[in-house]
Amino acid sequence: MRTDVLEQLPVREAVPELLSALDRRGSAVLCAPPGTGKTTLVPLVLAGLLDGAELPEGGGATVRRRVLVAEPRRIAARAAARRMAWLLGERTGERVGFTVRGERQAGPRTVVEVVTTGVLVQRLQRDQELAGVDAVVLDECHERHLDADTAAAFLLDVQATLRPELRLIAASATTDAEGWARLLGEGSDSGQPAPVVSAPGVSHPVEVVWTPPVRPVRPPHGMRVDPALLEHVADVVRRALRERSGDVLCFLPGVGEIGRVAGLLGGVDADVLQVHGRAPAAVQEAVLAGADGGRRRVVLATSVAESSLTVPGVRIVVDSGLAREPRMDHARGLSALTTVRASRAAARQRAGRAGREAPGTVYRCWPEAEDARLPRFPSPEIAEADLTAFALQAACWGDPDASGLALLDPPPGGAMTAAREVLTAIGAVDAGGRATGRGRRMSRLGLHPRLARALIDGAPEVGARRAAEVVALLSEEPPRDYGDDLAAAWRTARRAGDPYATRWRQEARRLERAVAGDDTPTSTGQTDRGGSARGDDAVAGLVVALAFPERVARLRGGRSYLMAAGTGAELGDGSRLGGAPWLAVAVADRPVSAASARVRLAAVTDEETARTAAAALGSDGEEVHWADGDVVARRVSRLGAIELVARPLAAPDPALVHAALLEGLRREGTGLLRWSGQATAVRQRMAFLHRELGAPWPDVSEAALLADPDAWLGVELGRARRRADLERVDAGQALARLLPWATGDAARFEELAPERVEVPSGSRVRVEYGDGQPVLAAKLQELFGWQESPRIAGGRVPLLVHLLSPAGRPAAVTADLASFWRDGYRSVRAELRGRYPKHPWPEDPTEAEPTRRTNARR
Repeated sequence: MRTDVLEQLPVREAVPELLSALDRRGSAVLCAPPGTGKTTLVPLVLAGLLDGAELPEGGGATVRRRVLVAEPRRIAARAAARRMAWLLGERTGERVGFTVRGERQAGPRTVVEVVTTGVLVQRLQRDQELAGVDAVVLDECHERHLDADTAAAFLLDVQATLRPELRLIAASATTDAEGWARLLGEGSDSGQPAPVVSAPGVSHPVEVVWTPPVRPVRPPHGMRVDPALLEHVADVVRRALRERSGDVLCFLPGVGEIGRVAGLLGGVDADVLQVHGRAPAAVQEAVLAGADGGRRRVVLATSVAESSLTVPGVRIVVDSGLAREPRMDHARGLSALTTVRASRAAARQRAGRAGREAPGTVYRCWPEAEDARLPRFPSPEIAEADLTAFALQAACWGDPDASGLALLDPPPGGAMTAAREVLTAIGAVDAGGRATGRGRRMSRLGLHPRLARALIDGAPEVGARRAAEVVALLSEEPPRDYGDDLAAAWRTARRAGDPYATRWRQEARRLERAVAGDDTPTSTGQTDRGGSARGDDAVAGLVVALAFPERVARLRGGRSYLMAAGTGAELGDGSRLGGAPWLAVAVADRPVSAASARVRLAAVTDEETARTAAAALGSDGEEVHWADGDVVARRVSRLGAIELVARPLAAPDPALVHAALLEGLRREGTGLLRWSGQATAVRQRMAFLHRELGAPWPDVSEAALLADPDAWLGVELGRARRRADLERVDAGQALARLLPWATGDAARFEELAPERVEVPSGSRVRVEYGDGQPVLAAKLQELFGWQESPRIAGGRVPLLVHLLSPAGRPAAVTADLASFWRDGYRSVRAELRGRYPKHPWPEDPTEAEPTRRTNARR
């Protein structure tokens, strides 16, 4: 036993308080910074594997217990188990072991078992009592992974109903523990928050150096990171190696970016290592073991190294400021990781890695002014991710809507609805959301429900082995250099010897055993309905289509496809899939502002396979709608949004035609009708009365007319069948139906808004109604003797009089004739009588005889 190392772990000082809290309440939150020993020392104490000599008084467990430690990642689970076994002077698989998907090192003597949170959820589904387990440690719970939240909810349910003696510890590397304390305390008798036990850290001072790019870089979107930023990060790593001593830990968002920066660091005087979930176990172990021979190291890592792993020798951290989080586009059925700005909490975690063993430095690749605008914490996965797997787990647990589960954040209603729709379509839940036998079988496979469906339904068609191999490719996306053709990637994986291919073979064997060993009627591993005769493309296309039926896609030209879900999809330049009539799209993402998704991985398929796999999306019926400026009536066979066959419809349903005409009106407006001058005038007069008098005079604006076309066009719409019929409709006659006939006010329409007004000369002059004051335009001589401007709308609104010259040109405008005759007429008379000497220009127009004629004709 490494007693000297155990005595140096700071968390040992908090052990007595932690054990006391567990004895009193059964649950506790342990807050301890990375490197304090919370992941390694505490489980050993809980299991009674330490004799107390290396612990403070009262810090040793008195009985031997079986402890489960749940880690969010496989790499962390393996590392924690190996570290604890090393502390005990043993190999993993003895008293300390681990279980991750596809790999287990544990035996009959194992009392501390480290598992991933996904494995823990599966184990709880098989054995809700967790028989034989005395305590569970949920490590790194602050990261808010969905499996961790689910496991915590199930454990709290078990503790409250079946196993009150089960001890629960939520271990966090940050001080944001209040939420977890409330959650763990909800099921207790007191209802008070669970105790929070804090352990001192061993962090040394860390100097912050702000190193933003000299030139602006494009913000991340989707999976894309501006290459200029990665070049800048590589430059900062080189600078750090020059300016500081010690190893460098550089945080990047994903495997692709790690590979790119590793390439840019060629020639540096240091070993460049890569740490991520796909890295070979030997590389991971080498990184965690520390430097050998005194040569400096540059460790390029994803966020896995924030808190789950300890990398010895690090004195420098270079932080790109980026992270990857899952996002679900429910409208398009696309789920993918997306690149986001890392939170302030993550930045603190990353910086702390530089001060684990001695004073260190963090180089932050963003401006100091932007730091305060970063999100405070990472988004909880339950708020952003695809919830299909979570919804199935909740249904199998007996709580289909998850309303009874103790969760820090409730699942969004829309995401749960979308998830239940998927589960219903694949037969995993019934109409009430309860798990079916098929759904329970899917949940036991350790796969996303879509992939479980593809494995279960694909095995009888193509054989268990081939179905398992394709599903294994889908469960962990192949490296980018395998290409976007899934069948070609399959062939590459078969002959490759890289770490991905090794993991793929292990997972394929696990899935083959799982589906072939299931004794349900539909899982005959030996069944092969002609699958052996199918080529790789056909098999891959079928399995992908079974997993993602809404993503079967048909070519619509060039590299462009239309998926059954209605989303466009584009192949990348140089794709080998180009020209295939049908594709089954396995992986796609939609870049910000892009109209179509980008295909990242797909398989060639055919129409028959697409129809079979996506049968639930098939439809055959009448389609009558407005398209290309007219009513289109057809009988159409579809696969989701993909039109398969269309034939003209001779006698469409009148109700559908009516709806199509309404659609046309709303798209193109009332201009589809025949608007004569008379009809336009009636509409203007009605609009005037509505504006001035209000009810009962109707609103005849475009928006109002289109809001309820049947109210005034009902008769004509009932007879119309196409655009030409609408173009023959007299809009004025239809509009007259809106006049307030029921109240009797319609009889006053002419009185309140007259079409014409008689002037003193006897002429009947048209009134022009527009958006403003109505206008009466008449020759000046015809208005002699008129003392006041005429009024309409029951005397409320004076007409705006345009006085015209004998040639019909405007001479003056007034709404007050009396004032004009008194003050303005003289100047008009002086200007015009020489120009028009044949017309009368009396000195007193109020006493003169109005006339339409010249002096001679008079």
